[in-house]
Amino acid sequence: MSEMFHDPRFWVAVSFILFLVLFGKKIWLPMARALDSRAELVRRELDEAAALRRQAEQMLEDAIQEREQAIVEARSLVERSRQQSAEMTAHAREQAEAAIRRHEQAARERIATAERAAVKEVRQIILDITLEATQSVIPKVLDEQVTTALIDQAIEKLPEALTRQVA
Repeated sequence: MSEMFHDPRFWVAVSFILFLVLFGKKIWLPMARALDSRAELVRRELDEAAALRRQAEQMLEDAIQEREQAIVEARSLVERSRQQSAEMTAHAREQAEAAIRRHEQAARERIATAERAAVKEVRQIILDITLEATQSVIPKVLDEQVTTALIDQAIEKLPEALTRQVA
């Protein structure tokens, strides 16, 4: 045991205990207050950080919802645009087909008119040639009285023949 008194570690331990007994309360209370205030500061910062995190999470949720709504609206807009485009294409196709039909009908009518005019012109030419031929041949072949009777008969039948030809 006497050796224990000669050991410097023993005396360091005894001085430490005496120091704590004499000055422990004076040191401990301010240190405890400082630690408590530091703990309170950390607690407030943690609460503030938790509140900021909740706010950030809420903002993230809001942003995700807004993004999803924007995607839905964009898809809806694209679908409406596609429908409008399809309707406009169909309408344009119908108008083009109607215009083609009108042009085709007008062309057919012009062709029919031209055909009628050509037939009328050919008939007129044939009639003129026939008339000339008749006027030059009949007097040579027939006498004047028979010729006059034949011409009168042809003139009487002419409206009926023209009606049959036109129909």
